[in-house]
Amino acid sequence: MFTLNRAFGEQRLGYQDIIDSDLPYVSVLIPMHNEEKVAENVLNALLNTDYPKDRIEIIPIDDNSTDRTREILEDYSSKYPHLIKPLYRGSYLPRGKPSALNDALKVAEGEIIIVFDADYIPPKGIIRDLAVSFLDPEVGVVMGRAVPLNISKNLLTRLFDLERIGGYQVDQQARYNLKLIPQFGGTVGGFRKELILKLGGFNPKILAEDTELTIKAYINGVKVCYTNRAECYEEAPETWEVRAKQIRRWSRGHNQVMFRYLLPLIKSPYLSLREKVDGVFLLCVYLISPLFLIGLVDSIVLFFLGEMQILGSSFFIFLSAYNTFGNFAPFYEIGLGALLDGATYRIFLLPLLLFNFFFNMWYSSLGFFDSVLDLITRRDPVWHKTERFRNGGDVNCCS
Repeated sequence: MFTLNRAFGEQRLGYQDIIDSDLPYVSVLIPMHNEEKVAENVLNALLNTDYPKDRIEIIPIDDNSTDRTREILEDYSSKYPHLIKPLYRGSYLPRGKPSALNDALKVAEGEIIIVFDADYIPPKGIIRDLAVSFLDPEVGVVMGRAVPLNISKNLLTRLFDLERIGGYQVDQQARYNLKLIPQFGGTVGGFRKELILKLGGFNPKILAEDTELTIKAYINGVKVCYTNRAECYEEAPETWEVRAKQIRRWSRGHNQVMFRYLLPLIKSPYLSLREKVDGVFLLCVYLISPLFLIGLVDSIVLFFLGEMQILGSSFFIFLSAYNTFGNFAPFYEIGLGALLDGATYRIFLLPLLLFNFFFNMWYSSLGFFDSVLDLITRRDPVWHKTERFRNGGDVNCCS
């Protein structure tokens, strides 16, 4: 459905073509923990923004770093004191992105908050592209598109790029077209400061603060605007170990939100029926992996016990139909996304996603079981940042 809508349906546009001199005051937050490899890149890119300098402040948040991050921030702050205003969090404070954002909100002067992860390189026009969306009073949250920068590094980065193509170019845009629930991704996006304060800030015990904000916003009648043209460049994980930890953390945090907000979403008077259906699917998306894994193990056990029997030709017809329109749906999205991006040569990598599927299934399942233990034991999860690889680099490519 999403692929067909993106290919042939009417496309909802963002607000980038609005010309308005009365732009909102913006606070750009950049959570950082041991980001010496990438800190200069994101700061240099933001200094190159074409957003009015008297309408913006940049708040890099040093979350108890033990490398040269603080030294780098102090240097930039001394050179641009009216623009770059670092926030330093001590070791006595709980670490993690949600806690860092909560502290930054206390000192941020902007009515609009825009967030970038430290490994991102924002193009010069992206602040305006995101900020103008808030000229519509009904918009509470805005999300742009993340584009991997180090695609050619290895097979992993190329497969990661395929996931991003399908997820943003087709899935997010189609959800926005169909007036469903496009998701705030925690970076390359923004929200109204008064909104997040009204919602109680970010829960430091939830690892997916972006999913929580999305669902809480919709439950309270606030919409998310997706703007596909607002592209920002990110660093893709370059080792399978780092990617595994990232997937496991995403799954764990996402399922934490599912356990907490599934019933409130269904009961909310502010969502239409189609939004509720999509919201349930969205919240349960990481539940598919453990169910598939359990079913796979169960089938193997039953087969060797002699209990599994073929049910006839109708079984194969059903199985073929399910795979064609179910399991293969991401292939459709990725294929169309590559076509829309003019990168059709990437389609040759689609067969390799089979390995990626089982890799993601395993670590998504581990994340689900982590979230179940969190729920049962009431333990507090520990935030583990994604390891960075890039050092230095040219940001002019993103201007």
